Amino acid sequence: MSAAIRLDKHLVALIKCSRGEAQKYIEGGWVLVDGVIVDQPQFKILEQKVELHADATLTAVLPRTLLLNLPEGFDVSSPIAPLQLITPETHTQDDRSGIRVLKRHFARLTPTTPIEPGATGLMVFSQDGKIVRKLVEDAKTIEQEYIADVSGDIDPNGLQKLNAPMKQNGWLLPAAKVSWQSETRLRFALKNVHSGQIRFMCTSVGLTVVTMTRLRIGRVSMGKLPPGEWRYLPEDKWF
Repeated sequence: MSAAIRLDKHLVALIKCSRGEAQKYIEGGWVLVDGVIVDQPQFKILEQKVELHADATLTAVLPRTLLLNLPEGFDVSSPIAPLQLITPETHTQDDRSGIRVLKRHFARLTPTTPIEPGATGLMVFSQDGKIVRKLVEDAKTIEQEYIADVSGDIDPNGLQKLNAPMKQNGWLLPAAKVSWQSETRLRFALKNVHSGQIRFMCTSVGLTVVTMTRLRIGRVSMGKLPPGEWRYLPEDKWF
């Protein structure tokens, strides 16, 4: 029986390339072992069939940003807890980014822009330092959009109050843009969101939040992404 060898070493012999080129092909997701993408150069093979994709290039693998639709009932007290929901199996079939799923895309993901406690909807995890810095440094100016289903009777001039600056635990909250979407649903567009802010605002005018969903961060919206699934941020999109 032949001894197992590293995938990159086997590829060097197979296509007559350098070791460095072999590693770039593998890390780029261009090498298939028995029809399955393997992006680890150190992967050991024996008698498996190894193929190089016909469209293979030596372009460097870019850091990626993943968008998750956080489902109902998930505890986000730990910002990294939702990472367990991001797997190859939960990648939405309707991802139109054209980006191929690689194992390396699940490593070193940084959670950004915390979601309101108890809310569902859009969460962002990124390997891209530029995007992480953008979302952290510009948090005060990047608008977030939520919808909240509410119960109760709103106070007189309650909608006007919701659109005016409020104080929460001594913090002056910037004015929000709040409007009715239906008899029981409010839309919130806010910047520099403080934890618990939407529930606080609603309680202040006699309303109780029943459910809450984040739809958008900056220019990036969740779209029709199903709950519990994720997709890639396309290369031409920016927050």
